[in-house]
Amino acid sequence: MTPVTRSGDPASAAQMKPSRTRYWVLAFAIILAVIQYIDRVAISQAMPEIAGELKLSDAQKGAVFSAFGLAYALFEIPTGWLGDKIGARKVLARVVLWWSFFTAATGWVGSYVSLLITRFLFGAGEAGCFPNLTKALSTWLPKNERTRAQAIMWMGARWGGAFTPLLVVAVMAFMSWRWAFHVFALLGVIWTVVFLWWFRDNPRDHKGVNAAELELLKENESNVEGHGNVPWRKLVTSPTMWMLWAQYFCLSYGWYFYITWLPTYLKDVRGLEFKSNVVMKWLADVLEGMLSPEMTLKVLSAALAGIPLLFGGFGSLTAGIMSTHWLARGAKVVKVRRLFGCLGFTGAAGLLMLSFYIADPLLAMLAMGMASFCNDLTMPGSWSTCMDVGGKYAGTVSGSMNMMGNFGGMAGPLVVGLVLSWTNKDWQLAFAISSVIYFLGAIFWLFIDPVTPLEKTAEA
Repeated sequence: MTPVTRSGDPASAAQMKPSRTRYWVLAFAIILAVIQYIDRVAISQAMPEIAGELKLSDAQKGAVFSAFGLAYALFEIPTGWLGDKIGARKVLARVVLWWSFFTAATGWVGSYVSLLITRFLFGAGEAGCFPNLTKALSTWLPKNERTRAQAIMWMGARWGGAFTPLLVVAVMAFMSWRWAFHVFALLGVIWTVVFLWWFRDNPRDHKGVNAAELELLKENESNVEGHGNVPWRKLVTSPTMWMLWAQYFCLSYGWYFYITWLPTYLKDVRGLEFKSNVVMKWLADVLEGMLSPEMTLKVLSAALAGIPLLFGGFGSLTAGIMSTHWLARGAKVVKVRRLFGCLGFTGAAGLLMLSFYIADPLLAMLAMGMASFCNDLTMPGSWSTCMDVGGKYAGTVSGSMNMMGNFGGMAGPLVVGLVLSWTNKDWQLAFAISSVIYFLGAIFWLFIDPVTPLEKTAEA
């Protein structure tokens, strides 16, 4: 067995096979991404019961969804900057425990106002997740592994969200929606305990990393130390950053529909059409032999609601694999990322609108699933750009992008709620607005420079 040495000497490193400890960091990231999406998506599936008990209007439901998006946006840069300054380990532990507490607190609410405040505080905690995971990956992974890692992480996040509707239905079959949120809160607490025990901000401080793996990560050494002196002026005056922010606003505006209003849309618009599809009729007949008609409708709606996130995971994985393959064959990073950005947004715009006009509910959801697939073709490139442009400021840069994105995530559910309230539930208009905003994202990608580090432009 090859001895694991802590020596950083290149000569000794060349004589051994690199350890693979860095992939456990990716595993932690994937698991946390899944937990974050379970906690985030659960409320959309539980909203019909919550709204019935608290007597919420469509506009109030939209405001509750948007309260999360607003807090998520506002706290992205502060938590990303804090990760750059004191390290991802300390920040991730704090924010996961914070949002887990307010996941449980969602089950304690007794009014519209208390629900609004609780979801805002919940969003403030979740804001620190992906900027600090990106910070950790920028330290623990060499550049040639980052796009694929981001793709796998976002695949895990989407698939966690995809199965959440069925998970919520299953849990709520045995307990109230209030107790269901207590159960989901435990997931983050368990993750935090294991993470604090295992993870270190600096790979050199981890006993499982040998000299050969340290040699692979030597280009990341400047990313390890705390960097609180972010070049804010360059950040806010960079054309690339503005385009990166704008495209992510467009992305989140459309995508948030899948984790907020979709269960309500299926219940109000598509629920009575389930048996018009042969496959759905067969499933309904099978389920009705075991479940009540009401529970059958919930299970079918939950299964359909998971399709966009399931397909989104495949989109992220596809982009990661194809990007890595093309780059290894000499393709230019700029062209590859712009290609996926433009293709993804254009496809999402067209397919989302198409899904509204398809009468068959299963085929309509498959079209919406493909819209989400196209949506997530842009994800690995967006977050890899944050690592490449951000460098040692990756936490702040990714936080700023996610902040702008979640302003879109705040606006989307709010606008849908207002459109439904003002137009007597005109879902067609809500879909059309999302499609137009999706298309704008493709235009913004044409002007993004995804490779020039912010630090270099700051020194120019």
